[in-house]
Amino acid sequence: MSSTLSSPLSPVVSLSNVHKSFGALKVLDGVSFDVGVGEVAAIIGQSGSGKSTALRCINALETIQQGTIQVCGHAIHDPALDRRALRRDVGIVFQSYNLFPHLTVEQNIMLAPTCVKALSKGEARDLAREVLSHVGLEAKADQYPEQLSGGQQQRVAIARSLAMRPKLMLFDEVTSALDPQLTGEVLKVMETLAREGMTMILVTHEMAFARKVASKVVYMHQGRVWETGTGAMLDDPQTPELRAFIGNGL
Repeated sequence: MSSTLSSPLSPVVSLSNVHKSFGALKVLDGVSFDVGVGEVAAIIGQSGSGKSTALRCINALETIQQGTIQVCGHAIHDPALDRRALRRDVGIVFQSYNLFPHLTVEQNIMLAPTCVKALSKGEARDLAREVLSHVGLEAKADQYPEQLSGGQQQRVAIARSLAMRPKLMLFDEVTSALDPQLTGEVLKVMETLAREGMTMILVTHEMAFARKVASKVVYMHQGRVWETGTGAMLDDPQTPELRAFIGNGL
């Protein structure tokens, strides 16, 4: 599927013919897709299909060997890319929460706004309270990560990204380490962000969430984009590969 820039508004994210290998292993083999303003794109596929690598390339955590990636006006493929400027526009939340254990929840969130955006401590504290309220955890501001459940820690990680006021949020299998109840907590926050118009790309195995919330579903197989469409494509797969993937209940 080729990337198109024909819409009046340029996409927030545009991948065109992206190739990525680790040594002899080809992980991305000509990947192309666009994500527009306010879209929620769910990347699905089996383990090893290239989903997480594609996400990491979008945030310049991996370098590509061929093709182009444009993200929020940044040319990711350009060796002269200003990564610091990119990080201000793009938030990413991983499966592991990566919270600092020696800092309170509030301090974890205040860190980047004070260091990167030069906010005063007072401004950063107000911002931390605001984003914690957004994820339903304002009452936990003075607690330490170890005092929280896995679902609460993941919601703090989301709040920490929101505190940077990103134009784009990336989520890499953020619920895969959580039990069903805690997964529901995190997905509820992500659903709220989607309703509010946040542009999001998520790598996920949560098919029900992809059906309900995603405006675009990208099915990857063997390092390629195999099918793209709305959530409805999960009920009417056009290829045997997607049919088998959905049939496996993954």
